[in-house]
Amino acid sequence: MKLHPLADRIIVKPAAAEEITKGGIIVPDTAKEKPVWGEVIAAGPGKISDEGKIVPMEVKVGDKVLYGKYSGTEVTLDGDEVLIMRESDVFAIMPK
Repeated sequence: MKLHPLADRIIVKPAAAEEITKGGIIVPDTAKEKPVWGEVIAAGPGKISDEGKIVPMEVKVGDKVLYGKYSGTEVTLDGDEVLIMRESDVFAIMPK
């Protein structure tokens, strides 16, 4: 990947939308909901504080994260849909 996020931004590859419900019903493309979790594939160095120091990121590459339904900006990168968002848009890091 040739894209490097700046400051406290991260690049997230969203999880695939569910194709079949738990009850076995196939969900058409128009009814699929946007996923609210994904994997961090790139992270910036961190936010710069008022004192000029870099505050390190809590989120790192490889983390699976939960984020808001309408968080981030959708971008196509190397043929894949990814989201660019701030670390503050992340609600939680999922356990591995």
